[in-house]
Amino acid sequence: MLSLCARSKSVLRSRRLKKWNTNHVSIRSYAIKDVKPIEKLRNIGISAHIDSGKTTLTERILFYTGKIREIHEVRGKDGVGAKMDNMELEREKGITIKSAATFVDWDDININIIDTPGHVDFTMEVERSLKVLDGAVLVLCGASGVQSQTMTVDRQMKRYNVPRLVFVNKLDRLGADPWKALKGLREKLNLNVATVQLPIGLHTNHNGVVDIIEQRAIYFEGDKGEKIVYKEVPKAMVREMAEKRAELIDVLSGVNDGLLMKVMEGEEPSVEEIKQAIKEGVRDLTFTPMFMGSAYKNKGVQPLLDGVRDYLPNPYERNTQAYDEKNELYDVDPKDLSKPTLAYAFKIEDNRFGQLTWIRVYQGIIKKGAQIFNANVGSKAKVPRLAKMHAGDLEDINEIKAGDICALFGVDCASGETFTTGSKHLMTNMHVPDPVISLSIQVKSKNQVGAFTKALTKYQREDPTFRVTQDQETHETLIAGMGELHLEVYVERMKREEGVSAIIGKPRVAFRETILSEAPIDFTHKKQTGGAGQYARIIGRLEPVPEDEIDPNMKNGNEFVNNMFGSAIPPNYIPAIEKGFDDVKMKGPLIEHPIQNVRFVLESGDFHAVDSSEFAFRLCTQYAFTKAFREASPTLLQPIMSVQIQFPSSFQSEVNASVLKRKGTIDNASLEGQIIIMDCQVPLANMFGYATELRSMTEGKGEFSMEYQQHDYVTNEDLNRILAKYEQEKQSKKTVGI
Repeated sequence: MLSLCARSKSVLRSRRLKKWNTNHVSIRSYAIKDVKPIEKLRNIGISAHIDSGKTTLTERILFYTGKIREIHEVRGKDGVGAKMDNMELEREKGITIKSAATFVDWDDININIIDTPGHVDFTMEVERSLKVLDGAVLVLCGASGVQSQTMTVDRQMKRYNVPRLVFVNKLDRLGADPWKALKGLREKLNLNVATVQLPIGLHTNHNGVVDIIEQRAIYFEGDKGEKIVYKEVPKAMVREMAEKRAELIDVLSGVNDGLLMKVMEGEEPSVEEIKQAIKEGVRDLTFTPMFMGSAYKNKGVQPLLDGVRDYLPNPYERNTQAYDEKNELYDVDPKDLSKPTLAYAFKIEDNRFGQLTWIRVYQGIIKKGAQIFNANVGSKAKVPRLAKMHAGDLEDINEIKAGDICALFGVDCASGETFTTGSKHLMTNMHVPDPVISLSIQVKSKNQVGAFTKALTKYQREDPTFRVTQDQETHETLIAGMGELHLEVYVERMKREEGVSAIIGKPRVAFRETILSEAPIDFTHKKQTGGAGQYARIIGRLEPVPEDEIDPNMKNGNEFVNNMFGSAIPPNYIPAIEKGFDDVKMKGPLIEHPIQNVRFVLESGDFHAVDSSEFAFRLCTQYAFTKAFREASPTLLQPIMSVQIQFPSSFQSEVNASVLKRKGTIDNASLEGQIIIMDCQVPLANMFGYATELRSMTEGKGEFSMEYQQHDYVTNEDLNRILAKYEQEKQSKKTVGI
């Protein structure tokens, strides 16, 4: 619980705050007190499906730890808004768009917290945050349970081996059922999970939780739940508590030999032994404890913080690797501060004060004014400023040690780069998903072209999933991203932050071009222009790559195979042939979309002592590929979205028809009270405008969310339609050019 002294410090800090009302950044300068050893540090993220209450939970954490004096709600109805939603757009839309970081004290530990977006369009914010965190809280809506974006976040946590706690939120809502959430965690996410709490009442009767480890009831009294009161477990819940406690011990015994031996000997494990088993299971990714409550009703947050303290690992308990100069992996040592510095830039932002770079220090120490080396680009820079982040505020510090997270001010770099003290060691990279949608964009006024270009460059540096390209025929500027909302936000930011108004075209789906059958290659490129000409011949085949042979390290699953025997083609021309294949992979012969899952096999060929050159073989490869591709039963792959729709059961027939009309398949539909939750798969190309249609057919009561699932084959009917539309647009462009 928050002491009067701690609350007084918070008040004094707030009075020292000097506001700068621009670009969501405020700066305050003072020495941060109570910095504890790294063993007492937790770096955690809070992640969930959209509208599960992440930001509301974070707001309560800030309040109960004394970081803020008042609680404000999402959407900013009181004109203030939640602290972590510091962008005006976030407060207007009621969703988190950008990750926000803060740091708090709880009991005897420091906690760095990153609140991440829940909308699938901003999944890169979750990806880059989990890359550098040591633990996470996965938040579930008590009424909805495991949802589509929950599964995406789960995959991201598993990708980076992030230990986690689960918090089942919103138990005050009608239809809340923590046991449905527990079942979903086990069946849909395949987690070895057990609850450590029971709810005392649900819906409007939700009053607190039962701690089944300590075997006591916890109530949250006071105007804002700040007063924790421990009481005996209600008599009606004693039996249920005993059953769930036995289940917890049984699940833990399956992953903890010490606890298993104790149980087999007929002994009852102590509270300390149970907690130690939970900590080891969380750290080793073999067990996940489930907490519960209602952040909005100020219930269950403080015990969750105790769980962060007791069960999530500190930076020293996590194994991290980096690449040395020989590109070999080695274990990073965060404990020895005399070791060379290793820091990873995982997020950047631009504002009027310069570039703000979020970094995680993995080894060594960085001090204000020190020289650091960017190992990716080979440049040196001085660190003019170091700061801890508190949403839109920055608090100056003089140094940052291994294991901690902070911000650098005024150091030019890109997201994903490594800083060292001079070595070319590199941290392992984060996963960057490919965009699934693009659209054309142009500035309304020629006077704003400079600001327009500057804004696009800035957004690309900030967000690796935001891509900008130029159509070579129409000279249109194309922006690509993870969804309609993703791109709409950048267009709106451009207007608000840069004063640039833009005109956008219709969304374009990120198709992939591929083949269904094998085709032989035997192509000769011959050109004589007087003097030395061009000559190259390539023999081989083009074939589809079977799904079970796709190398995840190969971009889009494409592969070049050199099966040459003898010297029909001199070895020095082989790289040129591979480059020729690289040239055509990004722009296929059908509709100029990237190639996927195609293997180019080189078997033989021919050359001329005078007329052959690298350029000739590179051109020959391009022509040979195009010819063979068209003979190999070419088709298109389209992005398929996993869609979850929630709507009143009275509208089931209309919603079913709308999914089938969009060529979707319904995987599952469950009834939760009067609400149907439908899981289906629908081509992205058919989902544009669905939000408006769904609201209309359900009288504004339906909502949906979607995430990228996979690329799959289009039907022959759709293929012919897409090819015809492409040819029509191509002819139209030529006519305009004339």
